[in-house]
Amino acid sequence: MIFERAVRPALFRLGAGDAEAAHEWTLRRLAALSGRPALLAALRARYAVAAPRTVFGVEFPNPVGLAAGMDKDGAALPAWPALGFGFVEVGTVTAHPQPGNPRPRLFRLPASTAVINRMGFNNAGAAALAGRLAALDRPLGVPLGISLGKSKVTALADAVEDYLASYRALRGFGDYFAVNVSSPNTPGLRQLQDRDHLDALLAALVGEKPILVKIAPDLTEAAIADLLEVCLARGAAGVIATNTTLGRAGLAPVDEPRGTEAGGLSGRPLTARARQVVAFVSRETGGRLPVIGVGGILDPADATALLDAGASLVQLYSGLIYRGPGLVRAAALAARP
Repeated sequence: MIFERAVRPALFRLGAGDAEAAHEWTLRRLAALSGRPALLAALRARYAVAAPRTVFGVEFPNPVGLAAGMDKDGAALPAWPALGFGFVEVGTVTAHPQPGNPRPRLFRLPASTAVINRMGFNNAGAAALAGRLAALDRPLGVPLGISLGKSKVTALADAVEDYLASYRALRGFGDYFAVNVSSPNTPGLRQLQDRDHLDALLAALVGEKPILVKIAPDLTEAAIADLLEVCLARGAAGVIATNTTLGRAGLAPVDEPRGTEAGGLSGRPLTARARQVVAFVSRETGGRLPVIGVGGILDPADATALLDAGASLVQLYSGLIYRGPGLVRAAALAARP
């Protein structure tokens, strides 16, 4: 309640209401915690919850993780476990550094408890992330996932080598890798969810570390079924369901003008669809592919519903923006047996 009544309003005023300015300010403050071990320990004592589980051979202290996109370049890694997260996914990172799309590119829709982003994989590149991870005090204390994407300058025909370049630079640091082929903000990227493209990509990547595929909520069940066949045939370790949506259903009337902004929508309007996709993946694969459920988790019941639908783990992003770190703890507590 303190977060929603005091902290969130202050954050939402930063940068004259620019959501990305608030994001950057928050990351800088969290990054500064790296040099304050006593404060990190105090935060961990307040927020950390033990609800351990093992998924695709990796041990997680609790099933609530930070979704990719919040800390693309791993700037604040020690802070996330201290805020209660049971795992952290950095990125999406690309082989080539890139600035992303022009600003403004991140928009809040408060009446809908939603966010629209068209960031465009803005990141410092795989080599820079590898350097930062190499210098990080280890162990982090929780598993680290790394989300890989295609560089915008790379042609679709050369996508496999582009992903491989990032993977080779980072494979010594990640506990698992997420293949992001579903962001709506890189032209042509979602074509990599097609059977032939995905088959070639997974044939090159699957091997040493667990490889998961992040899918779009806008796919039909038939398209998801095709994708799952490829994942099973190629030995993918799991699926992340889902990415942001291009749909605009479920927006509050007051948010509909802002809803015309291009980009992927996340938050409350995605809650039901994410649950549907998780349930479909679980049924279609008979539980053979573990699922990380993400999309529209705004309260502990949302996290529990995704786990009940078949997810082994869940991730937050928009929920953290609107509810703060208390949601992480509450969701992890709700996930206890």
